[in-house]
This record gives sequence, C-alpha cells and structure tokens, in this order.
Amino acid sequence: MFINDESIDNLQQLFVEFKKYLELQREYTQLEITEKLTILFSTFITVIILIILGMVALFYALFALAYILEPLIGSLTGSFAVIAGINVLLILLVIYFKKQLIIQPTVNFVARLFLNKSK
Repeated sequence: MFINDESIDNLQQLFVEFKKYLELQREYTQLEITEKLTILFSTFITVIILIILGMVALFYALFALAYILEPLIGSLTGSFAVIAGINVLLILLVIYFKKQLIIQPTVNFVARLFLNKSK
C-alpha cells in the first residue's frame, strides 16, 4: 500500500493535535495540583490557628478553674495540681485515641482532596 501526500498531512496534523492535547493536559494537571495544594495549605494554616487560639482559651479557662477550686481543695497549689492531673489525663486520652482523633480524619481529608474526581 502506498502512502500519499494526503495521509502524510493527516499524520502530521494528528501529531500536532496530539502535542496540543498533551500540553493542555499538562497545564490542567498543574492547575489541579495548585488548587489541591492551596486547599491543603489553607486548611493546615486554619487548623494551626485554631489550635493556638484553643490552647490560649484552655489555658485561661484552666487558670480560672484552679482559682474556683481553691476554696474547695484548700490551697492554690493543690488546685493547680488537680488541673495538672486533668491536663495529663487529656494528653493520655489524645494519645490513646490518636488514630480516631488525628490520623483517620487527616487521611480521609487528604484522600478526599486528592482522589475525588473534579467536576
């Protein structure tokens, strides 16, 4: 079978269109990655800010609780010791439930973000 000029032109045009398609796919992938990383980083920054503000609020709330407990316990030192015990208990609970509280929600968020097909 002989190849004529028209089929060579068609092959060249197909090659040019395929090159354009690959370039557009590359640009689309870059945009997708940029969008997903922006969402990921903004969520990370929001969580960090909320954690810091929550820690400050918890600090003052526990200070207030220590002064409220002072008359009940009899000493300010004892009420601060009770608050320290509550903090240690909270730390142990977070460590024990680390998978349910931290790891699994993070994995779900990142998987949903990167693995779901866009519209």
